[in-house]
Amino acid sequence: MKHFPIFVALEGRRVVLSGGGDAAVAKLRLLLKTQARLTVFAPQACAEIMAWANEGRLTLVQRKMAPGDTTCATLFYAADEDEAEDARTASIARADGALVNIVDNLADSQFITPAIVDRDPVVVAIGTEGAAPVLARAIKADLETQLPATLGTLARIGKTFRKAVDVLPMGRRRRDFWRSFYFGAGPRTLEQGGEAAVQDGLDTLLETFKTQADRAGHVAFVGAGPGDPELLTLKARKALDEADVVIHDRLVTPEILELARREAIVINVGKRGFGTSTAQEEINRLIVEHALRGAQIVRLKGGDPSVFGRLDEETEACDAARIGWHVVPGITAASASAAALGQSLTRRGRNSSIRMLTGHDMQGFADHDWRTLAQPGEVAAIYMAKASARYIQGRLIMHGADRATPVTLVENASRPDQRILATTLDRLPDDLSKAGLNGPALTFYGLAPHAAEAALDVTKAQELA
Repeated sequence: MKHFPIFVALEGRRVVLSGGGDAAVAKLRLLLKTQARLTVFAPQACAEIMAWANEGRLTLVQRKMAPGDTTCATLFYAADEDEAEDARTASIARADGALVNIVDNLADSQFITPAIVDRDPVVVAIGTEGAAPVLARAIKADLETQLPATLGTLARIGKTFRKAVDVLPMGRRRRDFWRSFYFGAGPRTLEQGGEAAVQDGLDTLLETFKTQADRAGHVAFVGAGPGDPELLTLKARKALDEADVVIHDRLVTPEILELARREAIVINVGKRGFGTSTAQEEINRLIVEHALRGAQIVRLKGGDPSVFGRLDEETEACDAARIGWHVVPGITAASASAAALGQSLTRRGRNSSIRMLTGHDMQGFADHDWRTLAQPGEVAAIYMAKASARYIQGRLIMHGADRATPVTLVENASRPDQRILATTLDRLPDDLSKAGLNGPALTFYGLAPHAAEAALDVTKAQELA
């Protein structure tokens, strides 16, 4: 991020612009929405700027800008649409201490003006650091349709009521009050009775929140999916938005953690097979401790909480402490990895069932019904199997599995750095070693990638050796 987004207080402050043509008009239409004192320097100004000056909305000085003309200015816009003149006026403004924006010259500008969705006092600013103005405008157009015109009215009324709400304790109860107002009682009352009714409704709502007890601590066991934030369910997004505490495992990506409230406490309790880990007892203790303090907790697990996520142990800890909980399922790694292969998990004539296995458990490499799995046509999704690849290969071959059985590994399924290794049972350990897969990977036994989806086949793996 090269440009840090801020909102500058311009009420009563001086903003200067040099230029009298179309570029100047475009900037002034935006600046006229503020309460800044606007001064425009232009030897020749278009009719629209002249009209604004005649209405007293800005001061027009009909000459070229000179040294000292930007004294005490907070912002300056160079909008003469002439490279040499823009450079000259920008130099004057910098010398006078103003922040400078040169229209259509990102490299020499000290700040940029974003695309804006205006629901005053609610303002949404959209910037692409000059990389894609068309994209910024498209996002603006989309937001314009989503944000109701009444949003600004509710925000203005709410602003006048903020002091009164200070009687509520800081934190969740106060947030719950405003959430109820902006997304429930406020819009409903405004539609039914207008602005006067909204004010009365605020008083009634506040009295309700004064007397009601705080919500008890609660735990949402949320599936974060395979890593792509766009694969989160709407229910998962809502839980993250409301969480006071987020306790996550190591498979949860930074992009998903970014969706949590900024004020939320974020705790990493990652586990690593045969490596450093947070003890399950410590995870249980953290969940119970924060919940008993009244926190709304999201226990965020990669994939789906119910698939090799030790969900039962954590829900039992909640039950023992009489803490409420619910589960928000997520897209598991098996589904995401099959999508990456362009394959279905089951297919008529190929396999009518699929097994979900783990490569290791609390005692070490996990043991399974290898004799049944070694039969032709069997398919298994094996989690956490990289370290146990040679063990799995040996067990299956020992029980009669065909050495040519396809085996496919999908690393970082659904993420930008996703990789696919297509191999066979016979070559599995060697090809895996050569490929150097370092991220979380799911192993499919008996399932090959669709030919067009094979991003990293055996040949490529051998090239990495």
